[in-house]
Amino acid sequence: MKELILYIHGKGGCAGESEHYKPLFPDQEVIGLDYQTFTPWETGKEIRETVALLNAEYDSITLIANSIGAFFSMNAGIEAMIRRAYFISPIVDMEKLIINMMSWTNVTEKELKEKGVINTSFGEDLSWDYLCYVREHPIDWTVPTRILYGSLDNLTSYETIAAFADDHDAELTVMENGEHWFHTDEQMRFLDNWIINGKQASEI
Repeated sequence: MKELILYIHGKGGCAGESEHYKPLFPDQEVIGLDYQTFTPWETGKEIRETVALLNAEYDSITLIANSIGAFFSMNAGIEAMIRRAYFISPIVDMEKLIINMMSWTNVTEKELKEKGVINTSFGEDLSWDYLCYVREHPIDWTVPTRILYGSLDNLTSYETIAAFADDHDAELTVMENGEHWFHTDEQMRFLDNWIINGKQASEI
């Protein structure tokens, strides 16, 4: 059986991060996808086209997606081609995140609609088209999924991630004092053990 592990990075990441997962999946091929767009409709299309090509080559595909990479993946219409998924600090409610960012900068919906795009002091552009898209395309994700979440995640609340896990029958693991970006030695050890435990559970 020819199995693939496909890694999809978060903002500021790259496909090269997939190298970290190769020792964890010694019997599978591990590759990363470097998408070139940054909206759910464009990036979702990129991911869907890539996964369709890979699906013709491999017997099964396991997805590992980080942060907004998970959000893009869930907007890509790839459920039928993915066997299981590991989500690390996924963005699961983009509408809520955008509204939070609007409140941080005192931007109203009326202002955003009138201007279309508003730059923020923290480096994220607020987009009316983006907000409309996420409202019109609620996430419908049916893949067996395990979620890793840090209790200090500053983008998604525990209530939001727990509600998503319940609604989508996903298994949620919380690392106490873990951050949105898993990067310290301790956090990466926790992540690695989470992957290993997930693999073992799926083989039972």
